[in-house]
Amino acid sequence: MVSTFLKKLGFLILFSSEIASLEAAIRLPAIFGDNMILQQQQEVTIWGWAKANAKVKITTEWNDRSVFTEAGKDGKWSAKINTPASDGKNYSITISDGDELILRDVLMGEVWVCAGQSNMEMPMIGYGNQPVTGALDAIVKSSNNKIRLFSVKRNYDIVALDDCEGKWNTATPESVGAFSAAAYFFAKRVFETTGVPIGLINASWGGASIRSFMSKEILPEFNLSVEERKENIQKPNQSPATIFNAMIHPIIGYRIRGVLWYQGETDKWMPEQYVKMFQSMVNDWRNRWKQGDFPFYYAQIAPYEKGTKNAAFFREAQEKCMQIIPNVGMAVLMDSNSPDCIHPAMKKEAGERLAYWALAETYKIKGIPYRSPAIRDVQIVKDTVCISFNDAARGLTSFGKQVSSMVIAGDDKKWYPATEVRLVENKIYVFSESVKKPVAVRYAFTSYAPGEIFSTLGLPVSSFRTDDWEE
Repeated sequence: MVSTFLKKLGFLILFSSEIASLEAAIRLPAIFGDNMILQQQQEVTIWGWAKANAKVKITTEWNDRSVFTEAGKDGKWSAKINTPASDGKNYSITISDGDELILRDVLMGEVWVCAGQSNMEMPMIGYGNQPVTGALDAIVKSSNNKIRLFSVKRNYDIVALDDCEGKWNTATPESVGAFSAAAYFFAKRVFETTGVPIGLINASWGGASIRSFMSKEILPEFNLSVEERKENIQKPNQSPATIFNAMIHPIIGYRIRGVLWYQGETDKWMPEQYVKMFQSMVNDWRNRWKQGDFPFYYAQIAPYEKGTKNAAFFREAQEKCMQIIPNVGMAVLMDSNSPDCIHPAMKKEAGERLAYWALAETYKIKGIPYRSPAIRDVQIVKDTVCISFNDAARGLTSFGKQVSSMVIAGDDKKWYPATEVRLVENKIYVFSESVKKPVAVRYAFTSYAPGEIFSTLGLPVSSFRTDDWEE
């Protein structure tokens, strides 16, 4: 039996801990910490917890000014501070409610949230037997005090959390090796081009479905709901709202420039529904961040041989998203050359193609071609189909190789390989001896096909079809 003395001792310890929590020193969520980057030239919200009803003072070193706020009965507080243009200098922020907390080595720059499944999560050091091309060279050269990295630790919940686990690190061989390769290559290219510090917040989880990144408020639109008991969740990275609650909600409100998204392999079986879900998720995130239609750039899933559903329909669905959602852009990855591995080694190309979108559209740098060629017009003249493209730079090219992924069909909907494919400036002429009256053409429209057609600057053409047939 437990003695009366031990019972009283346990009660005193519990009582003391409760009193201590009520009188806790100033505390911040993990997203605010040493080495962080704040979005430059913005009114930035900072928040945390203090003693109940305490007066909280926030002093920023860059302008030697203080703002004041008051904690609620639950100790929660928030305040707004104005950030200057990036000047490369390291600053401190002092927060006090009587007890003092100092954030050190704070930079002004550009902040991007990076989210998705394993291809976004894939670290520079790769996965087992799945390398990242050029990783060793990139890691060796990665030390850069102007690039900062924050990884949200994997977590899930059935309710929206106020905090997550993680910390800001400067870019070093150690931190970069463990960080998202695609996101790092994005940051490296943007920093090298603009000279402005870049902060990355990585909130990704391998195998995740888009439904796990959606808030509970938008789930009913898709006949989905949050599991009532956390212990009943079998696949936390695929259950509705779980990742949103534990990994996205805690960082909402941290001022950002935009979002990078690399996800879709788990959901390729539902292309039409995905378009609606992606649109709803993007709108919801934008509404919650309250920053307007901030940029949302995403990677198209790469060709991959395995799976029963033709993934080309999903790639097509991802391309449709650019037509219905404002301020989004898609990086085409048809040339990933990874038929047997769902994690292509070409993460540098993925990150840099996302960077081209940001540099051209977000940072307004003129003269940067960033869009992959896309169909402008289709004409049929006798036995030949002529397809014209936008954004082909000085024209289309196969870099001297024969195009083998083009098929053509007539009214009978039977597909035959093209016996002649000619690339002339921004046009593709397609002909087959087996189809005298063609009505439709498809290019690389299978789960896996090698990317064969590019702009003259090397941006690949997405798989496409000129028909609307179900299969």
